[in-house]
Amino acid sequence: MSPPRPDGRPSSVLPGREPWPDREPLADGEPLAGGEPLPALASRLAYLLKHAQLRLAELTSAAMAPFGVTGRQCAVLIAVDSQPPLSQQGVARRLGVDRTTMVALIDELEGKGLVQRRRDPDDRRKNVVALTEAGRDTLRRASQAGDEAERRFLAALSAGEAAGLRQALRAVAFPQPRVTNSAPRSRSSAAEVTPSS
Repeated sequence: MSPPRPDGRPSSVLPGREPWPDREPLADGEPLAGGEPLPALASRLAYLLKHAQLRLAELTSAAMAPFGVTGRQCAVLIAVDSQPPLSQQGVARRLGVDRTTMVALIDELEGKGLVQRRRDPDDRRKNVVALTEAGRDTLRRASQAGDEAERRFLAALSAGEAAGLRQALRAVAFPQPRVTNSAPRSRSSAAEVTPSS
């Protein structure tokens, strides 16, 4: 487990790795020390995306803490609620999470009384996952808190810029095959460019 930060909250540093020695913990909404990235890194996508994700994760974590769930657990509740009934494997596929991780997440949520597993009536070999009444209530309240955390995260952008950021992130995170406008060549045109023997 990572050592706690000076303010007593858990550190997000992975075990075995040292935290950034010159970085103070961020308060909710507080910019990185100095407010600006290092000039040599200011245009590096990996650096910018990492720090944007860290800031959003910190805001979301603080917003959802009163409801006893993490952002990741809330995503599982959303997936379960969006297409009931769904198997554990179906939830894992929908979120792009490996099966072992999903079992642990469902175990945690079941332990909190937010979801329940039951046999699939159409396939007795499969378990389906459903929200409990407490799970529906927690999802509603945690989703509202998550929305507010996102609004705080995007506060420096206009509504149009925020929509553009979401659209751009969807395009790069979930790329769609490009459709080309070039029509396939007909056999006759292909024959015209094939050298005769």
